Amino acid sequence: MARAIMIQGAGSNVGKSMLVAGLCRHFARQGLRVRPFKPQNMSNNAAVTADGGEIGRAQALQALACGVEPLVDMNPVLLKPESDTGSQVIVQGKRLATVRARAYAKLKPQLLKACLESFHRLSNDADLVIVEGAGSPAEINLRAGDIANMGFAEAAGVPVILAGDIDRGGVIAQLVGTRMVLPPDDAARIKGFLVNKFRGDVTLFDDGMTAIADRTGWPPLGVVPWFDHAHRLPAEDILDIRSSQRDGAFRIAVPRLRRIANFDDLDPLSADPALSVDVVPPGRPLPVCDLILIPGSKTTIDDLEAFRAEGWDIDLAAHVRRGGHVLGICGGYQMLGRRISDPEGLEGAPREVAGLGMLDIETTMQPRKHLNRVRAQDLASGAEVSGYEIHLGETTGPDTQNGWLVRGGEVIGAASADGRVRGCYLHGLFSEDGFRRAYLARLGAQASDMDYGTGVQETLDRLADHLADCLDTSAILDRAAPIRRPVAS
Repeated sequence: MARAIMIQGAGSNVGKSMLVAGLCRHFARQGLRVRPFKPQNMSNNAAVTADGGEIGRAQALQALACGVEPLVDMNPVLLKPESDTGSQVIVQGKRLATVRARAYAKLKPQLLKACLESFHRLSNDADLVIVEGAGSPAEINLRAGDIANMGFAEAAGVPVILAGDIDRGGVIAQLVGTRMVLPPDDAARIKGFLVNKFRGDVTLFDDGMTAIADRTGWPPLGVVPWFDHAHRLPAEDILDIRSSQRDGAFRIAVPRLRRIANFDDLDPLSADPALSVDVVPPGRPLPVCDLILIPGSKTTIDDLEAFRAEGWDIDLAAHVRRGGHVLGICGGYQMLGRRISDPEGLEGAPREVAGLGMLDIETTMQPRKHLNRVRAQDLASGAEVSGYEIHLGETTGPDTQNGWLVRGGEVIGAASADGRVRGCYLHGLFSEDGFRRAYLARLGAQASDMDYGTGVQETLDRLADHLADCLDTSAILDRAAPIRRPVAS
């Protein structure tokens, strides 16, 4: 019979996603059929699944840790922010609607039903389901109708392990304070706690663990030292992409768009020691570099207007005049064209704006979302490319005749006449080592001989070893409860 355990956090960004990934790999290596599950995620960094939908990229990494393909049931509700007050709601892999926060609350009953359906379907092929919470159960103002933390744990009958983050300080207050504000039934669902991201001698916190246990009644399950190799795993948040300035390296600048989306294109580049990747925040000009990479965006037109407001369009034009190279991916590809039209207001009010004019193409936003896994080839080198498309919009124009990738006999992408400015809709293409080396060689760079995919797998193994060394993983497994099957109506 399948069992389940849930990892919740005493705050946001306590490292839940990485803890779940490491535990998934650990228990999978013990021969268990392990599946990750996150009822509700909020992220513009999505993955296309084997069954043709989209989920949060963190759950795709956790699926990799389990040695299985990512499926929409692993993250049945995905919120993709489009503004400060509204998000696109993805349910079981498909777009349901774009709603504001207050309207979203009214959807929660039907969303909880979808979460439970996915959870039970996923558990049919599992020995253990490791569930990841979102935010913190201490946000008791959100408890009514909750589907992300205790609301889901209650509905599904899943016990909870609570994680605190010592790196940000105040971890005793995080955990004890959570115990103080939780309703008794929710507090009783917590079967143990752990402390994450400790730097230094963990024995120095022995008294702290005792203090937390005494004040909460929860048993301690371990202290996790800082994991030095975390940056080698695909980043969940753009703030986790580390800018790397290496002397003499090929220099890549990436403007950090406000609604940046699907930025996993940067992971293999950031991991390559032969390259320097500078993620440029608002308020800084784009630096002198060899390649400017404009990434994907959840709201292309808004981010294009913000790009201009930063003066980055001027920096980009100067870069091209100096002979620099430009690559736009997905939303960045659309921005490089002459015009973007949104006649149905899919990204806000209906409008049409001028693009950056670096490519002779035009894009029209259309309701149908492209969600495809893609295998292609680089026309110039013949190198294999694998990736995915996840976008609105159709792009046409003369420079599409200069496509530089081929998929099933169809040439895709676009390039300027001199080949210095290129774009495509294909995310994840740099994960293929042969293509990454061939593409950069054309730009005058010598990429390293690293094997990116193997590096990720080795890092997941290291993470699993790391957690096994410091956590009572047997106690965590013992606390997993049999999954209650829904009663037939």
